[in-house]
Amino acid sequence: MDLTLQRPGDHLFIKAISDEGIQVGEEWYSGPLIISATSLVTDWDTRSVEDLHPHSFDQIFELRPEVVLMGTGTRQQFPPMELMMEFYRRGIGAEVMSTTAACRTFNVLVSEQRLVVAALMPITPC
Repeated sequence: MDLTLQRPGDHLFIKAISDEGIQVGEEWYSGPLIISATSLVTDWDTRSVEDLHPHSFDQIFELRPEVVLMGTGTRQQFPPMELMMEFYRRGIGAEVMSTTAACRTFNVLVSEQRLVVAALMPITPC
């Protein structure tokens, strides 16, 4: 699914998403990733909600976001509440949604110059 046909500004953006991966600019990534307006982390070790552990969000917190969009694959799956509470303790908004929805929402928020980070788990075929 193409999300944008052109670069919408001077920031990273998600151009497309499919079962093959996520296209950031002109590059495709098949694994999990973390993206902000200025940073792309391709070594995030979280492919599913079941992989989450207390240090899964460390790379996200280093980016100092106002809001985090967590894309959990083909469907919305909520992580354990004790892990999500870390966002609350740090005063960071967090939304959990499918990866496709997180990609679309990321592009909107980053174009509004919000301090948003998307933590995206891969879409796997049903």
